Amino acid sequence: MTSDPAYEASTKAKNQVGSGNAEGAVQTLENYLATDPHNNKLRLQLANIIFYELKDFDYAMMQLDAILDIDPDYTDALIAQVTILGEYKKYNKETDAKYRHLLEIAPSADMYHAYARFLRYQMTDFRQSGEYFERAIAAAPDRYEYRQNYCGLLLNDLKDYVKAKEQLEVLMEMRPGDVMVRNNYDRLMRTKFDKDGNPKKRLSLFKRH
Repeated sequence: MTSDPAYEASTKAKNQVGSGNAEGAVQTLENYLATDPHNNKLRLQLANIIFYELKDFDYAMMQLDAILDIDPDYTDALIAQVTILGEYKKYNKETDAKYRHLLEIAPSADMYHAYARFLRYQMTDFRQSGEYFERAIAAAPDRYEYRQNYCGLLLNDLKDYVKAKEQLEVLMEMRPGDVMVRNNYDRLMRTKFDKDGNPKKRLSLFKRH
């Protein structure tokens, strides 16, 4: 049986991480990549170890950039970058561009959902966030967390209580035992809708004489 040096290096690195020797795993993969620098799969493994085990942001990003220099459409490297960069507002412009590129080359329900959350929490673009939550739900209507996160946006940011009511009703059908959803629904109906289930009209600040 012929040996596979890439597989052997990858397996050895995984075992080293598992035994608490992340530095050794990095060395193992760096040694292999010196002989096979275009192996993006192992370079991605290296980047993940550097970031999540050694907490070295700059070196991890350097490895991911090296992958994208070889293959600008390497989806897993782009996903890794938006996951890392998306936690820092100072990279919002760069992260947004990478998300949009990902949505062009690899659109999916998960990607719509991730972008919607980024738009809400980092960009505070609530209107566009809602649009991407809706795309995620349309693509995967049975994903509970998509509707749950969309509900939070509708209730807290967009103040769209009619749409929030609709989403909460779907959530209660999906998980009848979710007490928090039921409580949110009851509170919404009590405060924002009348006894007939119609939205309460806002009182005018000026009385007509």
